[in-house]
Amino acid sequence: MTNSISGKTRICGLIGDPVEHTMSPAMHNAAFKKLGLDYVYIVFRVKGTELDEAIAGMRALNMRGMNVTIPHKVAVMKLLDKLDPMAEKIGAVNTIVNDDGKLTGYNTDATGFLQPLLEKGIEPNGKSIVLVGAGGASRGISFVLAEGGANLVILNRNLEKAEHLARQVLKNTGKTVTVAELSAANLKKAIDKTDILVNATSVGMSPNSEETPVPARLLRRGLVVYDIVYNPVKTRLLREAEAAGAETISGIDMLVWQGALAFEKWTTLKAPVKLMKNEAMKLL
Repeated sequence: MTNSISGKTRICGLIGDPVEHTMSPAMHNAAFKKLGLDYVYIVFRVKGTELDEAIAGMRALNMRGMNVTIPHKVAVMKLLDKLDPMAEKIGAVNTIVNDDGKLTGYNTDATGFLQPLLEKGIEPNGKSIVLVGAGGASRGISFVLAEGGANLVILNRNLEKAEHLARQVLKNTGKTVTVAELSAANLKKAIDKTDILVNATSVGMSPNSEETPVPARLLRRGLVVYDIVYNPVKTRLLREAEAAGAETISGIDMLVWQGALAFEKWTTLKAPVKLMKNEAMKLL
């Protein structure tokens, strides 16, 4: 079946600023086509000052769904009718579902992060996990890991930011998180005792793909190294982790899964995850 626009075509899309480099249209439109759905996914660049109008437009045009990216994930929450409990706890929304004018906000970033671990048979419960970074991406990741029963250590250059995140996690999940300043000594101390290492910073992202947040000498066999950077697919951190005998997970898996989970909320059908990953890989 080919995607052809009709009078019944349902519209999904993405709002953010910038949006030019997104892979979402390729992933979603291929998935709609594969399942023979009369849906289309398009991208809208929306500035911060235009967010209220954009959400009003979503209602007025009866768009079925929306992904929300930087810088709107927090600001959009107050414009919705209902929040999924996970999105409310995290304090950020990246997916909106429109049910006849009632807008519900979800966070598929957090579950999208978790899914590649579960696929490898790795449950966070009882695991020691080191999270490098306390920025926007770390928020959902730290909540989902804490809720999953992980013993979490957050390392960040700005200690105050890490402490703030730890307080938020404690308040919303009841779980205590250890924090420390990101330094070579603290990294070594934390990684020596950890099962899983997560890079939730943009260090190593193209075009600075020769940078790494963790020195190669600290990586070892028995460690799982998860880098949320997806461009390049295999960052320097992942290459060096593989060379050290560690198990690795690329950020492309998180990117695809957060998209697939949004797709399932809009269509109520199982997403063709493999196809969506292939489409994303083509763009890299």
